[in-house]
Amino acid sequence: MLSRAFTTSAQDLSGYRVVRTLGIVRGIVVRSRSIVGTIGAGIQSLFGGNITLWTEMCEHARQEAFDLMARHAEQMGANAVIAFRYDATEVSAGVTEVLAYGTAVIVEPEK
Repeated sequence: MLSRAFTTSAQDLSGYRVVRTLGIVRGIVVRSRSIVGTIGAGIQSLFGGNITLWTEMCEHARQEAFDLMARHAEQMGANAVIAFRYDATEVSAGVTEVLAYGTAVIVEPEK
Protein backbone atom coordinates (compact mmCIF):
# COMPACT_ATOMS: atom_id res chain seq x y z
CA MET A 1 0.00 0.00 0.00
CA LEU A 2 1.20 3.49 -0.85
CA SER A 3 2.14 5.47 2.26
CA ARG A 4 1.36 9.19 2.49
CA ALA A 5 4.94 9.57 3.71
CA PHE A 6 6.04 8.35 0.28
CA THR A 7 4.13 11.05 -1.59
CA THR A 8 6.02 14.27 -2.14
CA SER A 9 6.00 17.38 -4.28
CA ALA A 10 9.80 17.06 -4.50
CA GLN A 11 11.61 15.25 -7.31
CA ASP A 12 12.96 12.62 -4.90
CA LEU A 13 12.55 11.16 -1.42
CA SER A 14 15.32 11.87 1.06
CA GLY A 15 17.07 8.64 2.03
CA TYR A 16 15.64 6.71 -0.91
CA ARG A 17 16.57 6.27 -4.53
CA VAL A 18 14.22 5.83 -7.45
CA VAL A 19 14.87 2.42 -8.99
CA ARG A 20 12.05 2.54 -11.53
CA THR A 21 9.74 5.20 -12.95
CA LEU A 22 6.31 3.82 -13.80
CA GLY A 23 4.65 6.91 -15.25
CA ILE A 24 2.07 9.59 -14.56
CA VAL A 25 -0.78 8.84 -12.15
CA ARG A 26 -3.86 10.92 -11.51
CA GLY A 27 -7.10 11.15 -9.63
CA ILE A 28 -9.92 13.36 -10.88
CA VAL A 29 -13.01 14.50 -9.00
CA VAL A 30 -15.72 16.85 -10.29
CA ARG A 31 -17.76 18.57 -7.58
CA SER A 32 -20.67 20.97 -7.58
CA ARG A 33 -22.06 23.12 -4.82
CA SER A 34 -25.46 22.16 -3.51
CA ILE A 35 -28.18 24.78 -3.11
CA VAL A 36 -28.15 24.21 0.66
CA GLY A 37 -24.36 24.64 0.77
CA THR A 38 -24.54 27.76 -1.37
CA ILE A 39 -27.16 29.35 0.88
CA GLY A 40 -25.27 28.35 4.04
CA ALA A 41 -22.00 29.68 2.64
CA GLY A 42 -23.76 32.90 1.62
CA ILE A 43 -24.92 33.37 5.20
CA GLN A 44 -21.41 32.66 6.51
CA SER A 45 -19.94 35.19 4.08
CA LEU A 46 -22.12 37.92 5.63
CA PHE A 47 -20.08 37.58 8.83
CA GLY A 48 -16.67 37.35 7.15
CA GLY A 49 -13.86 34.93 7.86
CA ASN A 50 -13.44 31.35 6.79
CA ILE A 51 -16.43 29.94 4.91
CA THR A 52 -16.29 26.50 6.49
CA LEU A 53 -18.92 24.88 4.26
CA TRP A 54 -16.84 25.56 1.15
CA THR A 55 -13.57 24.79 2.94
CA GLU A 56 -14.91 21.36 3.88
CA MET A 57 -16.22 20.75 0.34
CA CYS A 58 -12.83 21.69 -1.16
CA GLU A 59 -10.90 19.56 1.33
CA HIS A 60 -13.17 16.58 0.67
CA ALA A 61 -12.67 16.93 -3.10
CA ARG A 62 -8.88 17.17 -2.70
CA GLN A 63 -8.81 14.12 -0.42
CA GLU A 64 -10.92 12.08 -2.83
CA ALA A 65 -8.71 13.07 -5.78
CA PHE A 66 -5.58 12.20 -3.76
CA ASP A 67 -7.02 8.79 -2.79
CA LEU A 68 -7.89 8.03 -6.43
CA MET A 69 -4.36 8.99 -7.50
CA ALA A 70 -2.84 6.79 -4.76
CA ARG A 71 -4.97 3.83 -5.90
CA HIS A 72 -3.85 4.42 -9.49
CA ALA A 73 -0.20 4.35 -8.32
CA GLU A 74 -0.78 1.16 -6.34
CA GLN A 75 -2.39 -0.51 -9.38
CA MET A 76 0.77 0.31 -11.33
CA GLY A 77 2.91 -1.30 -8.61
CA ALA A 78 4.38 1.92 -7.22
CA ASN A 79 5.43 2.39 -3.61
CA ALA A 80 5.88 6.17 -3.95
CA VAL A 81 4.68 9.21 -5.89
CA ILE A 82 7.03 12.10 -6.60
CA ALA A 83 6.41 15.51 -8.21
CA PHE A 84 2.90 15.47 -6.71
CA ARG A 85 0.58 18.39 -7.51
CA TYR A 86 -3.06 19.50 -7.27
CA ASP A 87 -4.89 21.46 -9.94
CA ALA A 88 -8.44 22.78 -10.09
CA THR A 89 -10.49 24.04 -13.00
CA GLU A 90 -13.97 25.50 -13.03
CA VAL A 91 -15.88 23.37 -15.54
CA SER A 92 -19.01 25.52 -15.37
CA ALA A 93 -20.61 27.86 -12.82
CA GLY A 94 -20.45 26.09 -9.47
CA VAL A 95 -18.79 22.95 -10.89
CA THR A 96 -15.09 22.37 -10.31
CA GLU A 97 -12.71 19.63 -11.37
CA VAL A 98 -9.97 18.76 -8.86
CA LEU A 99 -6.98 16.86 -10.21
CA ALA A 100 -4.28 15.20 -8.11
CA TYR A 101 -1.30 13.98 -10.14
CA GLY A 102 2.31 12.94 -9.92
CA THR A 103 4.88 10.41 -11.07
CA ALA A 104 4.53 6.84 -9.82
CA VAL A 105 7.89 5.31 -8.89
CA ILE A 106 9.45 2.41 -7.06
CA VAL A 107 11.95 3.51 -4.44
CA GLU A 108 14.33 1.64 -2.17
CA PRO A 109 16.43 2.84 0.76
CA GLU A 110 19.83 4.27 -0.13
CA LYS A 111 22.70 2.06 0.92
